[in-house]
Amino acid sequence: MISQLQGKKVLFFDIGYTLDMPASGDWMFTNLFLREAGDQLKEHTDAEISRARDAGLRFLTENHLVTGVDAECAQFRQYYSIISDELGLGLSGEQLDRAARDRSYNMDNYIPYPGIQEVLETLSKTHRLGLISDTWPSVDKQLEHIGVDRYFSFHTYSCELGVFKPDRRMYLDALAKGGVPAEETVFIDDSVRNLDGAAELGITPILIAANPAADVETRHLKIHDLRELIRD
Repeated sequence: MISQLQGKKVLFFDIGYTLDMPASGDWMFTNLFLREAGDQLKEHTDAEISRARDAGLRFLTENHLVTGVDAECAQFRQYYSIISDELGLGLSGEQLDRAARDRSYNMDNYIPYPGIQEVLETLSKTHRLGLISDTWPSVDKQLEHIGVDRYFSFHTYSCELGVFKPDRRMYLDALAKGGVPAEETVFIDDSVRNLDGAAELGITPILIAANPAADVETRHLKIHDLRELIRD
């Protein structure tokens, strides 16, 4: 076990790009959505798609207090409708319904990273484990699907608080549930910005760069595979 975990009592984990990755390579544009959008999506520039994503994300951010997977599905239907309108994709109501249901109910959209069960099994013997994640209600089925739900004692989800990391309310909620001072905790996340927010409260940050986009220069300890946490 690496030295940064020794003497700590609670380990907090992010989920996306920490425990698993999207099957399509994109959290919002699932394989099914990409099939529905087809060649029309490919006709647009990266800048145009980015602007459409921003419009969709604004809607999700402004309406992020979500209870239940059905409500999540309704949100994503609106999200895909915004994307379709912004890019002129002309997706039908049935296509929007299929895309939203796939994003909310199809757990094959998530692929676990190798070795995560071994890591969590090992760490759960010496630490209490929790989650701090920007996510939606379907996350419970997601964790079950990737086989790790049993290892976590508590969680802080953005959809339950209505705010995203690095809002300090996320970390304060997690610390309250963990029941120990921040100095006795660690947070593993793929975003330096999110880790900076945790560090401001005294939580020890570790950057996980399993996703190449997260492999940036940082003052925080950086690992590329969660299995590094349990190596001597």
